Amino acid sequence: MALKQLMIRAFKDDTFGSEIGSYTAMLNPESYTQSYNISYNEEQAPGTPEATLKYEKSTPTTLKFDLIFDATGVVNTSVTDVGSEIQKFRKVVYDYNGNIHSPNYLEVTWGNALVYQCKLTGMTVNYTLFKSDGTPLRAKVTVDFKEYVAPTKPIKDNSPDMTHVKTVVSGDLLPSLTYNVYGDETHLLKVAEHNKLDSILHLKSGSTLYFPPLASQ
Repeated sequence: MALKQLMIRAFKDDTFGSEIGSYTAMLNPESYTQSYNISYNEEQAPGTPEATLKYEKSTPTTLKFDLIFDATGVVNTSVTDVGSEIQKFRKVVYDYNGNIHSPNYLEVTWGNALVYQCKLTGMTVNYTLFKSDGTPLRAKVTVDFKEYVAPTKPIKDNSPDMTHVKTVVSGDLLPSLTYNVYGDETHLLKVAEHNKLDSILHLKSGSTLYFPPLASQ
């Protein structure tokens, strides 16, 4: 079975449905690091010796790895210019896309083990081998990505400290929806304000309501 190569595909929007470019790694990374981070608010009540960690949110994960670009002919005889190869890579992952007013949306895939929708947050190029005239022959490129989570993507966790997304169906009432998310109705007006509702009595069937985490209220 042929070895799967790591691939980075570029998309024009956050639905990841319209591919506009891709780059296949010359060599697979030796390893990759995926980080998970949780944000806490360190509140300290008056008269207490220690601060209490209050959960705020789970931030998007990050992904980091190194890619080798080689123009010695050992890896790929068709690649003769490291600079040009890095430019191809940059066009996919780094360069500004005027149509979306930001760099591209990306999906990093490596076989079935890694499928990661993200945006590039950092790229460092370290040239490691040169011709006698100083032309680079090899480079190690360190790339950092941050997971992209669409703002309308529902959270499956039942915790009221996570953002919830509800689609209104006929018969839904804001008090009962608020109670289902938070366990009481006291956040009713906050939910109405967050969603810019004109009325808390009449909800439009098919509309989307966002219930922000309690930590943000």
